[in-house]
Amino acid sequence: MVNEAPAYEQVKNWVRQHIASGAWRPGDAVPSEAALMEQFAISRMTANRALRELAAEGLVTRVQGSGTRVAELHRISSRLVIRDIHEEVAERGHVHTARVLLAAEEKAGAELAEAFGLRKGARLFHTVLVHAENGVAIQYEDRWVNPAAAPDYLRTDFTQVSPTLHLLEHAPLTEASYCIEACLPTPQEAKELGIKRGEPCLSMKRRTVSGGNVASVARLLYPGTRYSIAGEFQA
Repeated sequence: MVNEAPAYEQVKNWVRQHIASGAWRPGDAVPSEAALMEQFAISRMTANRALRELAAEGLVTRVQGSGTRVAELHRISSRLVIRDIHEEVAERGHVHTARVLLAAEEKAGAELAEAFGLRKGARLFHTVLVHAENGVAIQYEDRWVNPAAAPDYLRTDFTQVSPTLHLLEHAPLTEASYCIEACLPTPQEAKELGIKRGEPCLSMKRRTVSGGNVASVARLLYPGTRYSIAGEFQA
């Protein structure tokens, strides 16, 4: 019988089986993305997604420079899976595009410096993008990034690789906090999203930590009539 499960699910199931059988114990190394690409004849993006989702489920831990390892049992807990918007759009069979409005190095004001645990005037990377699905804008992303967590961030072509994916690959997530609320867009946000100034939106403010650094602080704005936010939890 042909295995009709998506390639990333096949990789996840294979890793789960090795952990469940006891073949891989807590702390043991898990095959790298390159090894999984060769074994399953898959793309790097697919291998990366499988390992990211396993990490989000608490089955493995990913540390830059140390690779991926089987998690200690006490680390398995319920948590929100942070998704890459490009993946979400592609899964619906649609085309994702991104417009880069800003990609620059700036100095942190007092509020941002406090959020990152840095001194006022510290160097930060700042990007503003508009993400679209089949040509229709669905997200306005205003993100600040700590250079210590992702030094090559501004060298990325964000029309091809989303800020979220770059950070997940280069600043593995160890902690995140977020707040979702209804709001109205600013005139500039409404213009870039192609919506009326009075159209309700969903705003997600998210702060991520990687190791000892606050990696990013982002505000993600979604037109309420075009997008719904869903989370996936594992017990």
